[in-house]
Amino acid sequence: MSTLNNIIAASRPISWVNTAFPFGVAYLLAGGGLDWLFWVGVLFFLIPYNIAMYGINDVFDYESDIRNPRKGGVEGAVLPKSMHKPLLWASVLSTVHFLAAMVWAGTWTSTLWLAVATAAVVAYSAPPMRFKERPILDSMTSSAHFVTPALVGATIRGGDASGYFWLAAGAFFLWGMASHALGAVQDVKADREGGLSSIATALGARAVTRLAAGFYLLAAALLFFLPAPGWLVGIAGLGYVANTLRFWNITDDTCEDVNRAWRVFLWLNYVVGAIVTMSLAWVYL
Repeated sequence: MSTLNNIIAASRPISWVNTAFPFGVAYLLAGGGLDWLFWVGVLFFLIPYNIAMYGINDVFDYESDIRNPRKGGVEGAVLPKSMHKPLLWASVLSTVHFLAAMVWAGTWTSTLWLAVATAAVVAYSAPPMRFKERPILDSMTSSAHFVTPALVGATIRGGDASGYFWLAAGAFFLWGMASHALGAVQDVKADREGGLSSIATALGARAVTRLAAGFYLLAAALLFFLPAPGWLVGIAGLGYVANTLRFWNITDDTCEDVNRAWRVFLWLNYVVGAIVTMSLAWVYL
C-alpha cells in the first residue's frame, strides 16, 4: 500500500480532472454517450495517463525537485530513488491496456492523436528528447498533454469536429502554454541550481510572466467568438489573466513569489471547469 500511495501521490490527484474532463466533454460533444468507451477514456485520462505523465517527470527531474521548496505536497511528490523503478513500471503497466482498447475501438485519427499524447508524455521528461529543457517547445509539449485528450475524445467515434471545436481547442492550447510558462517561472532558481533549462530560465521570469498573461488574454478572447454562452467562459478565462498580472514586475530573484499565483491557478481550474460544465448544460440539456 505504501508503494501504491506513493505512485498516486506522484500522479498529482489535484490535477487529474484537467486531462479527464477534456476527453469526456469532447467525446460527448462529438455525439458519444455514456457508453463503455466513454468510461474507458475518462478513466485512462483520469489516472493512468497522469501516473505516466507525472511519474516519468518525477524520475528524471529528481535532482531539481530535491532543491525545490514547493515540491513534496499537492504540487508534486518528491519520492526516494528506490521508488523510481516502480514509478516507471506503473507508468507502463497502468496505461498499456487502456491504449490497446482505445486503438482497437477508435479511428485512425484518434489513434494518431493518442500516439501524439503518449509521445508527448514520454518526450517531455525522458532523455534523449527531454523537451522540457527546450525553451518554447517545453510549453508547447506541456500544453499538448491537456489538449490531446480532447482531440482523442472528439475523433474516437469517427465524427467530424466543428470549426467551433477547433477554435476552442486553439484557445485551450494557448491556455496550456500560458499555464506551463507560469509554472516554470516559480522554478527558475531551482531549475538553474539543478542545471535544467526551461522557457523561464531562458527568457527570464518577468518576460515569461508577461508572455503567459498575453497567452491567457488571447485564449480568453478567442472564446468570445464561440456561440453563446462562450462569452461566459471567456469572462471566466480573464480570471487567469488577472491572477498573472499581479506579478507583472516579477524578477528572477523573486520568482518564487509566483507560487502564490500558481496556488490560485490550481483552484481556479475547478471554478472555470464548473462554469464550462454549466455552459455546456445550458446549450445541450
